[in-house]
Amino acid sequence: MECNDIKCPIHGKLKVHGYEFEGLVVSDKARKTVIINRDYTIFLHKYERSLRKTSRIAAYNPDCIKAKTGDIVSVGGTRRLSKTKSFVVTKIIKSA
Repeated sequence: MECNDIKCPIHGKLKVHGYEFEGLVVSDKARKTVIINRDYTIFLHKYERSLRKTSRIAAYNPDCIKAKTGDIVSVGGTRRLSKTKSFVVTKIIKSA
């Protein structure tokens, strides 16, 4: 399969820089977009406790990668692609 997507980080001209993380794909309903849940912890010094939090991030999903719901993916930061998308899926770590 040949990828002709300009916004693809592997075959296109989109540069990946800045923040990289892993997350779980929770939705792939939108066209070329996936919603990723990222779990992280922060430490509250006042109470000397850790707090678990989640964030939902919209990321661009190229045709050559095609991440589906339930996949664990690696995501990298990039230039602003739309109002909500500033990240792109770079690879699938574990398939659902």
